[in-house]
Amino acid sequence: MSQLPDFRLETYFSRWEFTARHHLTASDAQTMTVADLLALADDEDRRAWETLSLGYTETFGDPGLRRAIASTYRHVDAEDVICFAGAEEGLYLAMRVLLGPDDHAVVLTPNYQAAETVPLSLCAVTGVALDPARDWALDLDRLVDAIRPNTRVVSVNFPNNPTGKLLDPAEFARLVALCDERGIHLFSDEVYRGLERDPARTLPQAADLSERALSLNVTSKSLGLPGLRVGWIACRDRALRSRLERAKHYTTICNSAPSEILARIAIKARERILARNRGIVAANLPVFAAFFAEFPELFEWRAPDGGCVAFPRYLGRDGVEEFCTRLVEEAGVLLLPASIYRSELTETPTDRFRVGVGRRDPQPALETFADWLRARP
Repeated sequence: MSQLPDFRLETYFSRWEFTARHHLTASDAQTMTVADLLALADDEDRRAWETLSLGYTETFGDPGLRRAIASTYRHVDAEDVICFAGAEEGLYLAMRVLLGPDDHAVVLTPNYQAAETVPLSLCAVTGVALDPARDWALDLDRLVDAIRPNTRVVSVNFPNNPTGKLLDPAEFARLVALCDERGIHLFSDEVYRGLERDPARTLPQAADLSERALSLNVTSKSLGLPGLRVGWIACRDRALRSRLERAKHYTTICNSAPSEILARIAIKARERILARNRGIVAANLPVFAAFFAEFPELFEWRAPDGGCVAFPRYLGRDGVEEFCTRLVEEAGVLLLPASIYRSELTETPTDRFRVGVGRRDPQPALETFADWLRARP
């Protein structure tokens, strides 16, 4: 296995996430306090929390948590779920289990960096780019052309980070079917599911459509609970699930017991939490649209189809990298420039930046942002 490169996003956040005055590029929805979450607990989970013993937990995850997660799928049982310390551990270990040096993977771009760098450290990888000129459309024929006889994994992410793009459900069903026809594991990152602008466009979960597919999810993004560090993979291939458990023995072994109880409460209350977070995004989108409309010579804005991040275009002559650097250094407003999402596999736009639309009250950050723009020479 080759050495993994620096994780550009995390390196950038290590510098700015907790020092910038305005975090305007957050990838998670509005969070809540432990007290607010516990207020959503049923009697059983409240007792479990109050009497919790702080010992080791099961490697697969708390049984009650796995049952709660399974209830959010149509064809997944609790035995088909394995929990991880966030989505990143699930992604990392799944690629380690599924891919070897003689294999090949197909990965969509732009993406969360680990989606391509982890496979690239293991085997040959081909990128298929979403097309910014066609509203980030996926050309399924190009994806099919990228498949080789030794392709073992096709990795996708919808709603997409950073573009907010959604596929048409018929396209997604075709993607699942073509992977099944070729004996390929579809790895589907679904961490923003539940925050679609139009709920009718919510995609089915890959693990419900195929026994070979892996659905990755987490409490961090749509539910806005990243501090729990609880993610999971749902997969009906029991032999593969067992291999994932054995791989986890070499990383976290098991999750935090308090986090798993709190995650169980959140999953059971997910419809209420998601409704709240969809409302926050819906209220924010016109605010962001009005902000960018004030500066048409600098920005092209498009609201995301789903999730709580968007990827506007910057039109300024200074370029998006200098623009984002000066903005955070001079005004304390943090955005993620296009270089964070550059790919070794395909060309990616160099004039974009990621903005987060899932946090309450973005107005102070946008006012600071606007004042800085108006004061620029």
